[in-house]
Amino acid sequence: MRSLPAVRCWLFALVVSVVSVASFAQVSIAIRIGPPALPVYEQPLCPDEGYIWTPGYWAYDYDYGDYYWVPGTWVLAPEPGFLWTPGYWGWGGDRFLFHEGYWGPRVGFYGGINYGFGYFGNGYEGGRWDHDRFFYNRSVNNINVTNIHNVYNTTVINNTTVNRVSYNGGSGGIDARPTREEEAAARERHIPPVGAQTQHVQAARANPELRASANHGRPPVAATPRPGAFNERGAVPAREAGAPYRPEDHRGVEQPRGNTSVARPENNVPRPPAPTHAKDLTPHPRPAAPNTGNAKLDQKYQQQQEKLYAKQQQEHQRLQQKQEQDHQRMAQQQANEARTQQTEQRHQQQTQQLEQRHVQQQQHLQQRQQPANRNQPKPPR
Repeated sequence: MRSLPAVRCWLFALVVSVVSVASFAQVSIAIRIGPPALPVYEQPLCPDEGYIWTPGYWAYDYDYGDYYWVPGTWVLAPEPGFLWTPGYWGWGGDRFLFHEGYWGPRVGFYGGINYGFGYFGNGYEGGRWDHDRFFYNRSVNNINVTNIHNVYNTTVINNTTVNRVSYNGGSGGIDARPTREEEAAARERHIPPVGAQTQHVQAARANPELRASANHGRPPVAATPRPGAFNERGAVPAREAGAPYRPEDHRGVEQPRGNTSVARPENNVPRPPAPTHAKDLTPHPRPAAPNTGNAKLDQKYQQQQEKLYAKQQQEHQRLQQKQEQDHQRMAQQQANEARTQQTEQRHQQQTQQLEQRHVQQQQHLQQRQQPANRNQPKPPR
């Protein structure tokens, strides 16, 4: 059958375009050497209402074989009521695995890591939502009350052992397991890191000074007032390293001396950036004509494919027009930075959800057609 490979190619192209959406809550990379300790740094001032603190963490760059620091930063919540669950490193039995952070209505498990500023190992003590407004706990956040009035003061009793360990499990790692509430939070609706966060990580990766081998666990830019604002006045350096960084002390298991090999993933193809707008999506190819050897069945399948193709094209065009109208309206109203960023985050969410839905529809159609295809007699040679 020539139709199935064509459909699978189409599906593969669509899946690649949304792989960042489908995998945001999955393990993304794995190595054998644990990350450095969390550096000691101050939190920059919150730039405006609606921004939520996302703590800094160590990411890994396979091209350089080194960890690099992703500065903590204030990020606009993608929608009211959503909180940030930080990502974390965990020992998986034979390697360290990184679990991506996400936005959701509740804070889930983040390895028991004490990131500070309200993230003391479980939950979040830095603030709470009241309908569509976020109220900040001044006892753990750096808030200018002249500009932001929705604040409160609640002293947080931190029962977590104070240390700078940045990973869960393994040799010297945090010994913590998710609670039932955290497991339930992980099953709720999530939103992956927004575009501003993705760009923030990419900028950190491109900065050689943020690599552990260069800063020895004390990054020159530890936190920023906004994503990517590494050179702004509000950016702060680390006061000190959390601990002297010796990679051999951060192994998950005992290994022979001299063995500093890093386990690279079998497929180290970088993921494409998540599409932000409908106009950024790769146009869907028209499905190939089925060829099962049964003309009547081929006609039926062709009609089903064309109907779904036309429907998806219309949905794509409607979303693109709506997003362009949003841009025109913001330009006419001279929208401020906060509103512009919120709109862009909403557009990214809409675009990714549209593509994910289209992939699922194609998979469903293929599953409906395959059983009948397999039962059809082969055409004569």
